[in-house]
Amino acid sequence: MTELLTVRNVSAGHGATVVLDHVSLAVETGTTLAVLGRNGVGKTTLLSTILGHTTHHDGRITFAGQTIEHLKPYRRARLGIGSVPQEREIFPSLTVEENLTVAARGANGWTLERVYALFPNLAERRRGMGNQLSGGEQQMLAIARALMGNPSLLLLDEPSLGLAPVIVDRLLEALRLLRSETRLTMILTEQQARLALEFSDHAVILDRGRIVHAAPAAELLADPEQLSTLIGVAR
Repeated sequence: MTELLTVRNVSAGHGATVVLDHVSLAVETGTTLAVLGRNGVGKTTLLSTILGHTTHHDGRITFAGQTIEHLKPYRRARLGIGSVPQEREIFPSLTVEENLTVAARGANGWTLERVYALFPNLAERRRGMGNQLSGGEQQMLAIARALMGNPSLLLLDEPSLGLAPVIVDRLLEALRLLRSETRLTMILTEQQARLALEFSDHAVILDRGRIVHAAPAAELLADPEQLSTLIGVAR
């Protein structure tokens, strides 16, 4: 496999405040990376740094063979980096279908028909307004909207946050189908460590803005004691 994304000795944060401290990782095409750790250790900042929404202090980020750490966020998106933010950020005054079409980019790949096949609930609610959706439907819409941009890398920030277990299971089923059919590369942050590890190929654990452990996801799943020590709570 080839490396789609590499982060080398990157330090970044907000203004003069450094949150990430010389972070390095690599993500191969078609794989899924889980980013784990307690609240406030830099997980969301890592995704924001890949997207270009933080202050870059040091290091290099390479995506699809191109150095991107100084590119504007919209240029990174055009290269193929999609995002599902923790807040979902759907447009409440637009219909489901309008939320999707406004994000469409590229003549080939993801279409309304494809995202509706992946998330049938959205097809049923296609004329409903964004502010009329349940939390689970909003998360489905946020993922579908990101797919309409035809990304080759999808970043998901706490995709299970605030959702009932049955809805989380449905989302994961859709993401597994997405991965198996398209080999889409994904990075996700998640507080539910076991859920993330069961879904992912590899994992890194952050603490105070540094990667303190990196391993195959199955290895961490098989050692809950180590997982508990590294994260503080093995769930």
